[in-house]
This record gives sequence, structure tokens and C-alpha cells, in this order.
Amino acid sequence: MGASKESDKNALIFIGLGANLPSPRHGPPRRTCEAALAAMTEAGLEIVGRSRWYRSAPVPVSRQPWYVNGVAQVASAPTPAGLIELLLGIEAQFGRRRREPNAPRILDLDLLAFGDLVTGPADGVVVPHPRMHERAFVLLPLRELAPGWRHPVSGLGIGDLIAALPPGQVAEPMDGAPAPPASAGRRG
Repeated sequence: MGASKESDKNALIFIGLGANLPSPRHGPPRRTCEAALAAMTEAGLEIVGRSRWYRSAPVPVSRQPWYVNGVAQVASAPTPAGLIELLLGIEAQFGRRRREPNAPRILDLDLLAFGDLVTGPADGVVVPHPRMHERAFVLLPLRELAPGWRHPVSGLGIGDLIAALPPGQVAEPMDGAPAPPASAGRRG
């Protein structure tokens, strides 16, 4: 299925935010992620929802610092490619340098889902994000925003995706409230 020219105004568009290095301009990772939300708004995105911030262990497991992660929902965007271009521009403004996969980073902004759109490398943009269903730090915050969300490729509900996560991932809310257990929500 190819990318649409314009997003559906009712499409559920989700962006993952993460950081595990301090920013010279914004400070610790949580403040950097907050500043990234503001930069997204300044760039013209209407943020209509956001999750709590989560503290999460690196995936794959490594000795790098733990991450701050969250998910934001935006009302609309012109195209997936246009949205990714905007997100990469914000990452660059914040000092992100892409050197190697899974390296520590000042800021990471990922297009997770663009409504029910499914695209592949031949379309120039891959949505939904190809590894989102394997990451607790994506699925737990996403469940806060859209508990009834279904993966557009597998058709699985978010509860089933969380229940199928690989073992050993740690993602916990930073505000002190416990996260729902990863095994909760098997109803989908």
C-alpha cells in the first residue's frame, strides 16, 4: 500500500520520543524530550496527547545510560515523508548525530504509526515503525494514549502486543505511578 498524499484528519499519528544523553542546550534527557515537544509544536504539529515519561533500559541491552521515553499523538501531518523530514530536522537542531545503530543519543524522534497506513522501503518511508511491536518503551506509553489501538500489519491489539514482548525489558513511569503490568490487557 503506498503513502497517501494527505493524512486523514482522524488518523492516529504517533511519534516516539527518547533520549539518554544530556543536551548542552536543554540539560538532562527528560528536559530535552520536553523541549522536543515544544519544538514539534513550533514546527506546526498539533500535539493532541502525550504519555507519561518512562525510564527504560537500553534495547538491545548495553552499558549505555538508561533512556527517557514517551509517545506523543499529533492531530495531522501532510505526509509520512514530510513528518519524518520534520522530525529529523528537529533531531539535528538538538545536536543528534547518526553515527551507528543503537548508539546513545541526545534525542530520538520516531514516526511510530500514521493511521492505518502501511508502507515499506520502496515507498521511501516505513510505517508502522518496524520494531515498535518489540519495544516496551514504545508500547507501554502508547497504551496510555490509545488502549484500543491495533497494529495495522498484524492486527493485534496493544494488550496482545505487550503480552508478547520479549522478556527482560524494563520501562517504568517516571512520575511514581506504577505502569500497568506488561501482561495486562490480553483482551487486545
